[in-house]
Amino acid sequence: MTMRHAGASWVAVCAIAVAGAATVAGEKCKGGGRTAAHAPVRLVAHAAVETKDIVDTAVGAGSFKTLAAALQAAGLVDTLKGKGPFTVFAPTDEAFAKLPAGTVESLLKPENKAKLVAVLTYHVVPGKVMAADVVKLTEAKTVQGSSAKITVADGGVKVDNANVVKTDIVCSNGVIHVIDSVILPK
Repeated sequence: MTMRHAGASWVAVCAIAVAGAATVAGEKCKGGGRTAAHAPVRLVAHAAVETKDIVDTAVGAGSFKTLAAALQAAGLVDTLKGKGPFTVFAPTDEAFAKLPAGTVESLLKPENKAKLVAVLTYHVVPGKVMAADVVKLTEAKTVQGSSAKITVADGGVKVDNANVVKTDIVCSNGVIHVIDSVILPK
């Protein structure tokens, strides 16, 4: 048996002898006179377990600085670092830049915290909804309380008016799908 450390988890691969032979990733195990059950086995693949939460993953990506600042201003960082699971439709910095001039600055003011919380929680769906499941939906109930419209057309997925540009960024407490526009609750 060969063991290899993969992030925070240990992954092991072992061969099981079947009628005196074992195969791992298409290669016949040979034990040099030993049975296949005792043959050396090399690790051919490992399943890394993502250990970063949604917030740390977004911050580490470098393209969600505005989202990170907004989460901080809204007091939602601890929530999205919590157990979850959460699905976050995360707008990039470029998505926030598409908003009318002064919108982000206005939302970040303490007196507009309730509006900011509403906008940000509209980007969050309870549970871990992978892309394969998103495409089966017509809407998704958000943490904010409203439902976001999901459409699949021309090989792409939209959440309200935002295009999903990257999917299934798996985190320890959920999943991130990157969108190219900020979506606003109705």
